[in-house]
Amino acid sequence: MTKKERIQAAIRGEKPDKMPYSFWTHMPGTDLDPEAISQKTYEFYKKYDFDFVKTMNNGMYAIEDFGCTVDYSEIVKGGVAKVVSTPISCAADWRKLTVCPCTQGSNARELRHLQLVLEKLKGEEVPVIFTAFTPITIADKISGGKLISYIEEGHGDDVKAALEVITKTTAQLVAAAIDMGADGIFLASQMSSYDKCTDRQYLEYGKPYDLRVLEAAGKGWMNTIHCHGDHIMFHILKDYPVQVFNWHAWESLPALDEAYALTGKCLMGGLSRTDITQQNRGAIQNQIFQCFKLLGGRHQILTPGCVIRYPLDDDMLSFIGTTRNEIEAVFDQR
Repeated sequence: MTKKERIQAAIRGEKPDKMPYSFWTHMPGTDLDPEAISQKTYEFYKKYDFDFVKTMNNGMYAIEDFGCTVDYSEIVKGGVAKVVSTPISCAADWRKLTVCPCTQGSNARELRHLQLVLEKLKGEEVPVIFTAFTPITIADKISGGKLISYIEEGHGDDVKAALEVITKTTAQLVAAAIDMGADGIFLASQMSSYDKCTDRQYLEYGKPYDLRVLEAAGKGWMNTIHCHGDHIMFHILKDYPVQVFNWHAWESLPALDEAYALTGKCLMGGLSRTDITQQNRGAIQNQIFQCFKLLGGRHQILTPGCVIRYPLDDDMLSFIGTTRNEIEAVFDQR
């Protein structure tokens, strides 16, 4: 099978010739340069022989065009990016946001990044999915993590005005990515957790806007919802119109077989990113074993639940692919 055929078989619930796999990380120092990150992405893909490529955009690109300044210096140390300045200093500022065209600024930069990745992979029959963020996730980042405070203080209408602008911006971006040749989007939902808001808040300020973004990416055949963090609102996101469901399996419920039973979708996950970073080989081996034991090599693309944080270890990353092959061979002999 080609890599594309392997992924498509997994989505259909058929058993591919081998379980497809991939993983991703950030590329600090290069991810603001389309040429540099596309080359690094291609080299990363070739080194570990992934079955699909997810664009490894920095996690804050979607807020740059709205006027935010971001510090990325902690990423190489295993930390996260930080918003240094934001255009939202009071409730009235939400209504000042305007739609950002994807022909300029950071959105244009990321589409150029995608274009270069696609050009490098031309003829390799490997799917590529473009990373985007849900509107409520973008809104929270724009406000420096204070979105829910504005809602709870009675400024919900102001927030919704901003969400309309953010949704239109994001919808244009993902539609352009699909038209450019991406096989789908990786829609990161970083607010659909009970640690972030209530389910009522997400149903009002999250889901309606998420669905509009997914509608704009509707031509994609590998659209993926990423449910970020612990205590996810699984009951809300499980029925989203996507082909693939991704979450922090083993780190956050539901369990693997539970997730498949309740979504009926192809699952992307099965590896704990923390165990990868901490080089817990025994834990990773057991997780891969449990994946095959629970799902039999069907309905799954083996990946971490999220970005692998630094420091990266080449031997550990290579261990993932080798162990997958060894465990799959054992199950195939049964």
